[in-house]
Amino acid sequence: MGSGCEVAKDASDMVLLNDNFGSIMHANMYSRNIYMNLRKFLQFQVTVNFSVVLITLIGVSATGEPPLNVTMLLWVNLIGDTLGSLALATEKP
Repeated sequence: MGSGCEVAKDASDMVLLNDNFGSIMHANMYSRNIYMNLRKFLQFQVTVNFSVVLITLIGVSATGEPPLNVTMLLWVNLIGDTLGSLALATEKP
């Protein structure tokens, strides 16, 4: 196809170097795995952050001061993000 093939390679996110059907299925399997892991991680983050905000709002309304200070919230977020990322990154397709 001449230069059209090079344009398609530049515009694509992934280029398969052979026409083997097994390679196409392998690439599809890994792309689905990445998509599902991103969905699971985002669901995990929304749940964790929603619960932290809810606990903070209830604590402030009940006692007048937040139950978790800024440093505590940063540590909870750092540890939660790290462990959640590691758990989802090690899943096999």
